[in-house]
Amino acid sequence: MKKTLSAAVALSIFAAPAIAANLENPLYMPKQGTGYSKTSAGVMYKIADDSDAHVTKNHDGATEFPIWRVHEELGYGILDNLEAYAKFGYTHDGDIDRKGMHLGRAGLKYRAIDTDTGWVWDLYADAQLGGISEMSGSYTATGFNYDNYSNGRWGFHVGTQVGKAWSKFSMAGFLEVLRTFGNDNNKIDISQSPLASLSALGMPMEISVDLKSTTEVNAGLKMFYQLDDRWSFGGGLTYKHHADNGVEGLATDVPNHPMIAGTVAGLEQQLADMDDGFDEYVVNLTAAYQMTDITQVAVYGEYTFDTAHAQSQNGTDVKAELGVRLNVQF
Repeated sequence: MKKTLSAAVALSIFAAPAIAANLENPLYMPKQGTGYSKTSAGVMYKIADDSDAHVTKNHDGATEFPIWRVHEELGYGILDNLEAYAKFGYTHDGDIDRKGMHLGRAGLKYRAIDTDTGWVWDLYADAQLGGISEMSGSYTATGFNYDNYSNGRWGFHVGTQVGKAWSKFSMAGFLEVLRTFGNDNNKIDISQSPLASLSALGMPMEISVDLKSTTEVNAGLKMFYQLDDRWSFGGGLTYKHHADNGVEGLATDVPNHPMIAGTVAGLEQQLADMDDGFDEYVVNLTAAYQMTDITQVAVYGEYTFDTAHAQSQNGTDVKAELGVRLNVQF
């Protein structure tokens, strides 16, 4: 009896720590037949670079404004090591009338390795749902103004994550690639552009273009600390590479007129490589409180540095978001 008890004590001391069923833990994965929901709402304070597009489109000509954002993540355990998930995000920027879904993903995550020493290795793939809503905007004398946050393109992510759990601390690193497929799922108003002068020749004032396919890369490091049964804290650094966009041609039929053909050809050449790619570095921190066995509330903050050039609508001097998240297990 004493030997059995001693062996049990030894196992409890030296056995690998179990990954806590905490939805803020980057190594969390739902067991078979269980699911979760993570609902976030936040406000982003943004000071945009003084680009012509921002100054022209903003209601008061300023480049400093708040942006409201909502996120939803759902997951369900098909098996103990196989999860189905979906992620959605919506942004509303009332100052420049830009709003819409900025995030849409749905796919599967497979836990290929889960060792007794706390190491895990995940593989995942999902559909990029950027094509659910078409990209819309207007082309003017000062450039292109977006009306929504969609890129209009479908695609897919493939990624991997490696992590390690200790008694109270967890760490994970991930790398993923996004491939999008070019199409003409966009709507562009040109009534305020130099092309408007061709309306008398039959040039439509709303066009669609064939966009090029793109390849983007995301990578990052996540950390998590379980202080006690109620409180936990997390943080991380994410790198995002956004590819240059480009136009392959005009998808809209236009009249066969030499002046229209020449103008369109010049525009296609100008936009073949839009030189609008940039990198982002996102620092985030979270503090979470376990209210019940199945509900948790978290406060999060993010700060984003970017390398977008000054005339890009993606360029910012400040981009900071603060919000709250409600996590529920079911």
